[in-house]
Amino acid sequence: MAAVTADQTTQGTAGTAEEAEAAHLATFDAAVAADDRIEPRDWMPEAYRASLVRQMAQHAHSEIIGMQPEANWISRAPSLRRKAILMAKVQDEAGHGLYLYSAAETLGTSREELLDKLHAGRQRYSSIFNYPTLTWADVGAIGWLVDGAAITNQVPLCRCSYGPYARAMVRICKEESFHQRQGYELLLALSHGTPAQHEMAQDAVNRWWWPSLMMFGPPDDASAHSAQSMAWKIKRHSNDELRRRFVDICVPQAQVLGLSLPDPDIRWNEKLGQHDYGAIDWTEFQEVLKGNGPCNEQRLTQRRKAHEEGAWVRDAAAAYADKHSARPGTAGAAAQPVEATA
Repeated sequence: MAAVTADQTTQGTAGTAEEAEAAHLATFDAAVAADDRIEPRDWMPEAYRASLVRQMAQHAHSEIIGMQPEANWISRAPSLRRKAILMAKVQDEAGHGLYLYSAAETLGTSREELLDKLHAGRQRYSSIFNYPTLTWADVGAIGWLVDGAAITNQVPLCRCSYGPYARAMVRICKEESFHQRQGYELLLALSHGTPAQHEMAQDAVNRWWWPSLMMFGPPDDASAHSAQSMAWKIKRHSNDELRRRFVDICVPQAQVLGLSLPDPDIRWNEKLGQHDYGAIDWTEFQEVLKGNGPCNEQRLTQRRKAHEEGAWVRDAAAAYADKHSARPGTAGAAAQPVEATA
């Protein structure tokens, strides 16, 4: 038998690794094609992992940043009932952030790492939360339009190919449905109230309509991630498909509210069986993403402040967990640090 050289051994090892990689990829592709769920311990391409971390981190950041515009109105809610509803909603958003950070952690990242990137401006959150809430009617407009857009975008994520993300979205979408109905009911009361209340409701819709359409992301031909996310079945529909679906939902709802949508170009397209809508100002969208929105600096400053002021809560929780785990007969590791989200 001829001796095996070192080069031949290296080539054989490389070949085996390449074959194993190809076999893993084939198994992954087959699972995605069959609509099977990819779970944390399953093999996955690094690009798939990175795409999920990016999307889930942005989603989680949006939930906790999104607490700010509405929390601003808790102390000024016009009744105890409205105050209780709004407090429950803001609390829900904190929970949504927790679910999503936990799902992202199954991919080998940590909540602390993701929050550090958010605070440093290296990861994004939804541009919609960089707009101010000027009146009480804005709380209703956010519920109807912003949460409505979120539901349109997120319900398909319940069938995401990555199991932990899909399961988190099932609960989140149930709660977002409550948020949307709360906003719709609030606007309905205002629009059928006094002339001043109706005007306030209309003004809020005028200001939040276009930013809500931008929530679905850039148009399909300008989206860097949409096509690949759909191929991996992380997403099930393109940005433009979801945006048009959202417009179709809002048009009849606006008629019931007695409010008009600030787009004179909305028309029913008989051929498509859907509504056409006017041109979106994508320059504004890009400027907000770059940090030049009305409240970009304010939102991140408040987030960093909340994180710093909540350090004692995380330290106390960790100390309690360490003390508890050190007791005789007590098993279990220390709990993960608690993130103060208020």
